[in-house]
Amino acid sequence: MTAPGILFRGATVVDGTGSPGYRADVHVAAGRVAAIEPAGGLARPGRVVEADGLVLAPGFIDMHSHSDLRLLAEPDHVAKVSQGVTLEVLGQDGLSYAPVDDDSIDLLRAQLAGWNGDPPGFDWNWRDVGCYLGRLDKGIAVNAAYLVPHGTVRILVMGWDDRRATPAELARMREVTAAGLREGAVGLSAGLTYAPGMYADLAELEALCEVVAAHDGYFSPHHRSYGAGALAAYEEMVELSLRTGCPLHLAHATMNFPENEGRAGDLLALLDAAAARGADITLDSYPYLAGATYLSALLPSWAAEGGAEATLARLSDVDTRERVRVDIEVTGSDGCHGVPVDWSTIEVNGVRLDANRHLVGRSVAESAAAAGVAPFELFADTLLAERLGTSCLMHVGHEANVRAIMAHPGHTGGSDGLLVGDRPHPRAWGTFPRYLGHYVREEGVLGLEECVAHLTGRAARRLRLTDRGLVRVGHAADLVLFDPATVGDTATYTEPRQRATGIEHVLVNGVPVLTDGEPTGALPGHSIRRTGA
Repeated sequence: MTAPGILFRGATVVDGTGSPGYRADVHVAAGRVAAIEPAGGLARPGRVVEADGLVLAPGFIDMHSHSDLRLLAEPDHVAKVSQGVTLEVLGQDGLSYAPVDDDSIDLLRAQLAGWNGDPPGFDWNWRDVGCYLGRLDKGIAVNAAYLVPHGTVRILVMGWDDRRATPAELARMREVTAAGLREGAVGLSAGLTYAPGMYADLAELEALCEVVAAHDGYFSPHHRSYGAGALAAYEEMVELSLRTGCPLHLAHATMNFPENEGRAGDLLALLDAAAARGADITLDSYPYLAGATYLSALLPSWAAEGGAEATLARLSDVDTRERVRVDIEVTGSDGCHGVPVDWSTIEVNGVRLDANRHLVGRSVAESAAAAGVAPFELFADTLLAERLGTSCLMHVGHEANVRAIMAHPGHTGGSDGLLVGDRPHPRAWGTFPRYLGHYVREEGVLGLEECVAHLTGRAARRLRLTDRGLVRVGHAADLVLFDPATVGDTATYTEPRQRATGIEHVLVNGVPVLTDGEPTGALPGHSIRRTGA
């Protein structure tokens, strides 16, 4: 799909390298940046956009996205287009929908309903990574890359069992992972606080990372804890990377829960020391304090073994339910990062049943007090009634940690955005303008050019992209034009589906998907496959 030429006249070009911005005319034609000349120096046929006072930057790259289904079900993808996002990386946290077979896709649909919904009448007509990427190629608003999800591979090969893989199973997982990489995936993700990924030992992860390194991909783990033992969990991933030679990209890197307040410096020192030893490490984060996941993620690993039906049976058994309660409230379950849960920090933000709408926007503690029941009982009863399809926010972050991590030179931007539910986390609609408005213009945590580099060029380097992430002649015309004086997020926890301000124009592969702040409905995006696949 090729649009007529577009000339951006007099823009301040912030090119994604971190270099100072400069005024220029930029001409786009045939899906590429065709020319860049000093302001006033270009005259070309086609549309002219007067860009004086506006910033022209590479389109933003969302390094951690959960749009795996919504991008197909709602391909105009306004949540991301309106932020200036032109590329997303899917298949995160070790759980997505390829590669699968008929049995595992049903398990995953049930498990991931709290993240992605389960659209009625949706056509689940793929089974391998290549066919999933082919579905994306039929028309989406933004480009999309994909990580082979470790947990999905594990389910396909050995089900939902809490045990070590046999040598034959491990060999099969290596084959399946290699196939996904050959079909175009850019790396491997893992969710090590989610079942069944949490059942994997280090030897299993090491064997798979060897495959990823051999295919020039990268490993992106949601590691074993962001709470108790967080630093040790990061260190485990760093050592894994050093041993296997597999580049490491730390997913939604932060230090959460009371145990880690003020400890971002410890994490960054660990990463810097590893880099001095030759490690290739990057990370992503979102500029908010609350996390988001499905409510059943708080369960201990043993209670999640076997998938949704087995979990529901355990919650229905009186004795087993009490064991779950002790793990969550007293011991600190591995699903809750080893920290005994504080129900006042867990907010329900999405339910399936109309009868449970009153829970939305309230903490489990608040709803339990109103109902006159113990918080754990409300939690367990809700999971049973909703068949695990409930999503939640976890208000466990620390502002000082968020600021320190986003300033690190290895940092990139990732929304971790969930697009379903009654009140999805506002990061799904606001991450990238929030960086530019709140943390650049208002707080000065990052300079404009540096921040744009985090959100574009650095991310493109991690993805091994040679023709995206920069404003350069010959590069793909994935571009965003924004007003640095007004760009910002308007999405809130109570009104999350609100478009950003100050994002004027967005091009994907040279085609306008946002014009004068309004989505065009164009679908010029496609899968971005690993180089050489």
